[in-house]
Amino acid sequence: MNTTHYPSAPTAQPIARHTLAVIVDNEPGVLARIAGLFSGRGYNIESLTVSETEHEKHLSRITVVTSGTANVIDQIKAHLDRLVPVHRVVDLTLQGEAVERELCLVKVVGKGDYRVEAMRLAASFGARTLDATLTSFVFELTGTTEEIERFIKLMTVVGLTEVSRTGIAAMSRGAEAM
Repeated sequence: MNTTHYPSAPTAQPIARHTLAVIVDNEPGVLARIAGLFSGRGYNIESLTVSETEHEKHLSRITVVTSGTANVIDQIKAHLDRLVPVHRVVDLTLQGEAVERELCLVKVVGKGDYRVEAMRLAASFGARTLDATLTSFVFELTGTTEEIERFIKLMTVVGLTEVSRTGIAAMSRGAEAM
């Protein structure tokens, strides 16, 4: 038996994607403070959506998607919890599989076969046509980030010229409210 007096080297923690729902007061500067918290500590925001959700109480819901080790995610949540205008921070990833959706608008320019293929692809993804001219389309698609990415990749081949995305809106499954 080979024993040593030195502790074994710490094992590297895996980096995981987490979706955080943050309830905050709807007041000027809150979003800037939260974004500053991330940038000041070198954390990346992969997706960010914000909207007032409780009008009477003037509360907004911020959905932030970020990645990090378990320790980094715990630090992010602890820092968010300490901000004064923050009421609640919920890690939707830890609560189980959350419902996540993203909306995108995609402009495709093309003629002939490219135009026909763009319409076929849009129909196969369930995208709505919001605008059509003789040379272009604007499609709307709502789905998971993976679905949106696949749609954009396929549309690139048939004349994609512009993309606008909302970022992720997410909610935990089940009867419990945040």
